[in-house]
Amino acid sequence: MLIGHLEQQQAFLTAFGGARAHHAWLLAGPPGIGKAAFARAAALHVLASAAGPTDGISTDRLAVDPDHRVARLLASASHPDFRLLERVPNEKTGKMNAQILIGQIRSFQGVFQNKPSYSDWRVVIIDSVDDVREGAANALLKTLEEPPPNTLLLLVSHAPGRLLPTIRSRCRTLRFKPLSEADVSEVLAAELPDLAAAERSALAKLAEGSPGRAMRFAGLDVAALDAALDNLAGSGAEALALGLARSLAGKTAQPRYEAFLELAPAYLAKAARQRHGGSLAHTISLWERANSLASDALPLALDPQAVAFELASLVSELRR
Repeated sequence: MLIGHLEQQQAFLTAFGGARAHHAWLLAGPPGIGKAAFARAAALHVLASAAGPTDGISTDRLAVDPDHRVARLLASASHPDFRLLERVPNEKTGKMNAQILIGQIRSFQGVFQNKPSYSDWRVVIIDSVDDVREGAANALLKTLEEPPPNTLLLLVSHAPGRLLPTIRSRCRTLRFKPLSEADVSEVLAAELPDLAAAERSALAKLAEGSPGRAMRFAGLDVAALDAALDNLAGSGAEALALGLARSLAGKTAQPRYEAFLELAPAYLAKAARQRHGGSLAHTISLWERANSLASDALPLALDPQAVAFELASLVSELRR
C-alpha cells in the first residue's frame, strides 16, 4: 500500500476520472520520497480498474487488494500491458549504465503495436526520466507528441528543470514533497519489519522526509553519528573530530563513511535554517565547503580519514 502523498493521490484520481485524462504525468520531487512507489500504485490502479473486477479497488486512494489478478500479474512482472524503464547493467562491464539507452525507449514502443491484452489501457513507467538523454530523449518525445489511445506514461523526475522543455510541456506535472516523520516510520516498518523500534525512530528523524535515504542508512548506527555531530557542534574539540575520523577509516567502515558524507553537510544545512545575520552567513559558508568536499570525496578517491576529519572540523566551527 502506498504510504503518504494523499494530496497527490487525490489529484491523480480526480484527473484520471475525468472525461479527458492526461496521457503523460511528470512526477517531480526530491529523490527517495516515494515517487516511484506512487507511479507503481497509479499503474496498478489504472490497469486493475480498467480490467476488473472492481472488488478490492479503492475509489479514494491508489490502493488495490494484492490478491487482485492484475496486482498478481504486476507483482510477478508478467503483465503484458505494462512496461518499466530504468537503467540496466552494461553487458560488457556489469556496471550500471549511466543512462537509459535509446534502444530501451524503442523497445517499450513495441508495446503500442499490439492491442492491450487485459483492458483498453497500457501503462509505461520511466524511472527516472532524468536518465533519458540525447537521442533517447528525442525518441521519447515522439511518443509524448503522438501517444496511442488509452496509454498512460508516468515519468519520475528528481530534477525536472534539467529536462527538455518540450518533454515538460507535454506532461502534467505532479509535485511531491518529503514525507512526514510518521509516514517515513510507517514505510520503514513495512519495508524493514525486522528493524528495531529504536533504530527505526532514529532513521525516521534523520531521513528528512526520504524513506529511501533512511533505508540506505539502516544498520549503520547513524544515530551515533548524529550524536557525534551534536557533540562536535557543542564542544568544537579537535580530539572528537580526530576520533570520529579514525572510526570512519578502513574498508569495514566504508558504508558508515559514505553515510557520514551525506549526514555532515545535511547537519550544517539544518543548522543554517535556524540562524540569522552573520551567523547564517558563516554557517552557509561551512555548508558550501562541506558539500563540495563530500561531493568530491568518492569520485576523486580522497582519503576517508582526512575527509571525515575535515568535515567534522567544519561542523565543530558551528560553535564559533
